[in-house]
Amino acid sequence: MKKERLVLGGGCFWCVEAVFSNVKGVLSTINGYAGGARANPTYEGVCTGVSGHAEIVDIVFDADVISREELLDIFFAIHNPTTLNQQGADKGSQYRSVTYYENDAQKEIITHAIKKAQKNYEDKIVTEISSLPEVYPAEDYHQNYFERNPSQGYCQVVIVPKLQKFMIDFTKYLG
Repeated sequence: MKKERLVLGGGCFWCVEAVFSNVKGVLSTINGYAGGARANPTYEGVCTGVSGHAEIVDIVFDADVISREELLDIFFAIHNPTTLNQQGADKGSQYRSVTYYENDAQKEIITHAIKKAQKNYEDKIVTEISSLPEVYPAEDYHQNYFERNPSQGYCQVVIVPKLQKFMIDFTKYLG
């Protein structure tokens, strides 16, 4: 097993986590916050935008089963990377599209993935590419949110369509 880490944000972390927790080769997902100026952010602080953090998902995956490139293909298909600080009705810098890298090789993979994904969008991809900052786990009630609250309104209206798209477009990656 070759464990690797991918940290990214594509809007509400509940949505991103719900998809990636169903990907074959993903070993764990942790919702959290990254990229802000304050240590130990809280959901309330992140939601106001003053902390500067993005909602992210910290993914550990088996690179012998799925590659970073394949995970990024899924990422760019399940959210709109062309909208700045917004995914659907979720607005604010905490919902920005962002990918983090730990080394130059990972940065190159991300850059290539964006060029590849750009072919699927008329508007320019505005996904932030940044060196991996400190990552703070979100509060416990945010972890596995969709799995624990599948009937909740937001889950039904926002997350279910993303999951359905993933399941149709990426059948071979279902875990």
